[in-house]
Amino acid sequence: MTRQGRANGILVTKILIYYKIDRQANGMCVNIQVQRMVAMSNTYHVLFICTGNCCRSQMAEAMLKHLGGERFQAFSAGTDPAGFIHPLVLGTMQHMEIPVRNQYSKSWHEVDSDHFDIVITVCDHAAGQACPVFPGHPVTAHWGLPDPSFHPGSEEEKLSFALEVAGTLRRWIEKLVALPIEELTDEQLVAKLRSIP
Repeated sequence: MTRQGRANGILVTKILIYYKIDRQANGMCVNIQVQRMVAMSNTYHVLFICTGNCCRSQMAEAMLKHLGGERFQAFSAGTDPAGFIHPLVLGTMQHMEIPVRNQYSKSWHEVDSDHFDIVITVCDHAAGQACPVFPGHPVTAHWGLPDPSFHPGSEEEKLSFALEVAGTLRRWIEKLVALPIEELTDEQLVAKLRSIP
């Protein structure tokens, strides 16, 4: 069974019942409402995790919100949250014209979602830690990236390195957005996600 079929079976049932009840009333109206409900059922919740949730995972959250449209809901969290978003994130996202809205550094125990479809770690330390049990039985992948906040050099050199990391991350997220997730089994989705880096 595909992830859409398992996660959205209740929605699909509602669509079929709604169609049978209202078909005789107004066929054109039914078509429009059914299409809207189907569109709502194709939303995938993605959580990005790193240690401090102050740099790489914050970039990933902002990028997926920007690139994923209504098809994705992006979240981020940390195993040991720093409590702030690093200025490099704000500078890098501003340079890439990607907004950072309603984001803050938080623990992975604080993330607010009914379920996750995908959980991606973006640092080696977080990847080696045992994740809490998230509702929804998400598939997992690891996209290892160096931490720009620890890069040596001047502020200009740090920003340049952060932009390089962000460019790599953007390419990976564009590949994620392009995946036909609704057509993939969990095993196929895991393989696709882990082949992106």
